[in-house]
Amino acid sequence: MEQLYRMLEELRPEFDFREDVNYIEEGMLDSFDIISLVDEIEEKYSIKIDGLDIIPDNFETIEKISTLIVRSGGVIE
Repeated sequence: MEQLYRMLEELRPEFDFREDVNYIEEGMLDSFDIISLVDEIEEKYSIKIDGLDIIPDNFETIEKISTLIVRSGGVIE
């Protein structure tokens, strides 16, 4: 999960993604950030995220992002 936090922090260093908040509602991630994050996740975890799964709901929290990665065939260490 630490790698995932690093990805988020590199993408938007002005935010603390370790806070227990909804990243979308708080404006921490927007649609462009999500697309960038998906590209990075697919490369890092050697997976392909289904286009139907690229919705804001799946990027609200670190837990939801992790679930998406695992559901797409990735392994969170």
